[in-house]
Amino acid sequence: MSRAAALAGALAALVALGLVTAAAAQSPAPPTDGWLPFEGTWSAVGTRQTLPTGGERPAAIVHVSGAIVLSSGDGLRRGFQGEAIYFNDGRGLAVGHCVWTDDHGDRIFSELKGQPEQTGTRIAGTVTGGTGRYAGVSGEYAFSWQYVVEAEPGVFQGRTVTLKGRYRPAEVKR
Repeated sequence: MSRAAALAGALAALVALGLVTAAAAQSPAPPTDGWLPFEGTWSAVGTRQTLPTGGERPAAIVHVSGAIVLSSGDGLRRGFQGEAIYFNDGRGLAVGHCVWTDDHGDRIFSELKGQPEQTGTRIAGTVTGGTGRYAGVSGEYAFSWQYVVEAEPGVFQGRTVTLKGRYRPAEVKR
């Protein structure tokens, strides 16, 4: 093999190594702690019943249902029917429960806690388990909820802003 051919081969190997290294640097490393991120949106229709509290804000019970569409989240279905019941005491205590049901009937359950913002409510969810393919799942997520349209008193449409979270599938039993 000539010296020029050997140099050309070595140069090609260095270029290939550089491309592989650059590609590895651009793509994030897979999580090693078992957490998997997800993002999406939730558009829902719901009802709100309020009761005066004597303060600035009334107490409210909210029931919403609508489509959750995930734009990312390995291991999760891309579409869910989300349903939540939420209580706000008008003074800062806001709690509830939520269930996401996929097209196979498998469910993810979570507890909700919220606090008011200027344009809606900031809600944090703690995943408490699931059924079917989501049995044993854990995780957390957060979003800002915005009321969009009040069709008639007590009936509204709303949406989430920046629905982001992470989950950990149940450990595989061997």
